[in-house]
Amino acid sequence: MTKDIDYYFTPVSPFSYLGHERFAALAQQYAATIRVKPIDLGKVFPVSGGLPLKQRAPQRQAYRLVELARWRDLLGIPLNPQPKYFPVPADVAAKWIIAASELSTECALTLSGALMRAVWAEELDVSDVQVVARIAGEQGLDAAALGARASAPEIAARYDAFTQEAIERKVFGAPTYVYRDELFWGQDRLDFLARALAK
Repeated sequence: MTKDIDYYFTPVSPFSYLGHERFAALAQQYAATIRVKPIDLGKVFPVSGGLPLKQRAPQRQAYRLVELARWRDLLGIPLNPQPKYFPVPADVAAKWIIAASELSTECALTLSGALMRAVWAEELDVSDVQVVARIAGEQGLDAAALGARASAPEIAARYDAFTQEAIERKVFGAPTYVYRDELFWGQDRLDFLARALAK
């Protein structure tokens, strides 16, 4: 039986960033196929009880910063818990990732990782098309062609479809990995995903 994992995330999520490389390595270890599906959390939160960061209670906002620092230090991953360009809309970056997925899953995963790193370690604004284009070019992608494809109506439709699909599957946060209809929410659930893949 094939091992397919639906990867619901947003490229501006710090927890998606913290788990991204480990998730890709895990999928490779178990010969699993990743289906890259960026989603609009701004549409997921209202139907799932979630709140945008600035609307959360102060104690929740403060603890989030503690957790980000803990995971950064544990994993040894560069991360500024309060980067210059956050929050910013994720739509531009998400559409470029979807366009890259038409080339290959590897291209989409590589670009996703680079865009997340840009937000959380490099103080870059991934809502800026020029910034995203430069990052794509640095990953060896044809930025002009990819940008043209990312602006196509079909890509926007797929972004909306992934978001609606996530809502229907009861996804409420990012990252969420769905394997054989079982949800694993958060990069701190990768050990459980590994156990499921090992069966």
